[in-house]
Amino acid sequence: MQCDYDVLIVGGGLAGNCLALALNESGLKIALIEAHTRQQLHDSPAGDRALALSAGTVTLLKALDAWNGVEKLATAIKDIHISDRGHFGKARLSAKKYRVDALGYVISARNIEDHMAKLVEQAGIKQFCPARVVGFMSGPDSVNVSLKQNDQSINLSAKLLVGADGGQSSVRQLLEIPQQVTEYGQTALVTTVKSSLPHNNVAFERFTASGPLAMLPVNAEECSVVWTRTHEEADDLMAINEEGFLEQLQSCFGYSLGELSLSAPRRAFPLTLIRAESMISGRTVIIGNAVHQLHPVAGQGFNLGIRDVVQLAEMVQKQHLKQADIGGPSLLKAYAEARQKDHDQTIGFTDNVVKIFSTEWLPVAAARSISLAIMDHIPMAKSVLAKHAMGLAGRLPRIGSRG
Repeated sequence: MQCDYDVLIVGGGLAGNCLALALNESGLKIALIEAHTRQQLHDSPAGDRALALSAGTVTLLKALDAWNGVEKLATAIKDIHISDRGHFGKARLSAKKYRVDALGYVISARNIEDHMAKLVEQAGIKQFCPARVVGFMSGPDSVNVSLKQNDQSINLSAKLLVGADGGQSSVRQLLEIPQQVTEYGQTALVTTVKSSLPHNNVAFERFTASGPLAMLPVNAEECSVVWTRTHEEADDLMAINEEGFLEQLQSCFGYSLGELSLSAPRRAFPLTLIRAESMISGRTVIIGNAVHQLHPVAGQGFNLGIRDVVQLAEMVQKQHLKQADIGGPSLLKAYAEARQKDHDQTIGFTDNVVKIFSTEWLPVAAARSISLAIMDHIPMAKSVLAKHAMGLAGRLPRIGSRG
């Protein structure tokens, strides 16, 4: 059967655009479907988020020829300082120790999203935008997809449909794939601060009874703040004036960076762990935030999604080179099985960190403080933590056509 496309990707955000670029030189005919205009995506408050890109993710972005254009907008993390408020335990990780240029990089979501969208446009990849998927049905040889673009109905066919359309994925909802949801009872407060002392490319992760506080270097003088509090505490901190907010932030973080001052608005995002019960159905696969939404404590959400993208691109290209069915059940089942271990490890690691470091129950508090202190002096234990921080805890898939 002749299809309109080999691969239809729903979602023109980071995951969808990365996948389109990964497949662009494969010889496959691909298209992107995005429900919002580029301007709407650019103006979204979510663009204010600071993304912590692991060293592994940067390696993958380089393979997509996507790193050069954003490297100057990213700030390197040379060291990570982990501490537990009110307890003696501390741990420090250093890029120099592991003989790498950086443990990771910090960049605003808006900057990297805009850049990836520009690369997709320059590559001439077909886009239906704005357009939304209203239905689809998998058959033995293809998946038929119905779109609504303005007042026009469009029907397309493809060998493979990929849902890369984020946490509220319409593809996942149309497939009626259930989700496992863990409510943390926490809200992330996100803003940017200027410090009177230089950050020296150090990222700080400070654990408190209400949740973690991360300070990530975003340029020469500023740090992105991701401050996790209970819902009630977050409401209070959003309601008070800047002076009161800064006073409490300074009290929680301390003076390692000197005096802090706000340089961006405060935003609040409720936190949950959400995981789809399946990645595949028929000739459809969901990736990135459509499958998993993680607590930001370890900065692993985007990095895990990028690994989804590259694993899928690698397997689809190999299948295509063998002239085999790129949307068939054997490939999609193999993809789901290949991603399962990474998902389990990364989600489990993040979830355990949240639960262990968000309690002041004395036995747990004492154990974690001792663990941090021991970890700081045992090379093997510190190496495991460093691998998680750099996104190197599991195998990094490669993009076949780009070496």
